[in-house]
Amino acid sequence: MTRPDSPAIERVFLTVEEVADALQIGRTRVFTLIAAREITSVKIGNLRRIPVDAVREYATRLVQLEREAS
Repeated sequence: MTRPDSPAIERVFLTVEEVADALQIGRTRVFTLIAAREITSVKIGNLRRIPVDAVREYATRLVQLEREAS
């Protein structure tokens, strides 16, 4: 539980499920993107986590590719 006077901690990593929700894709697709090295991920123990910045960078690349294709 956070105290009212404590500073908010910015999230650094997201779960595969959170990334899937954010990008509106399935978990399997997230794992495919990780395997293809299109999204950076790290293992923390047995857990797979994706840096928030990696998700933003991936989304930015998608938008740029879409603009270039137009």
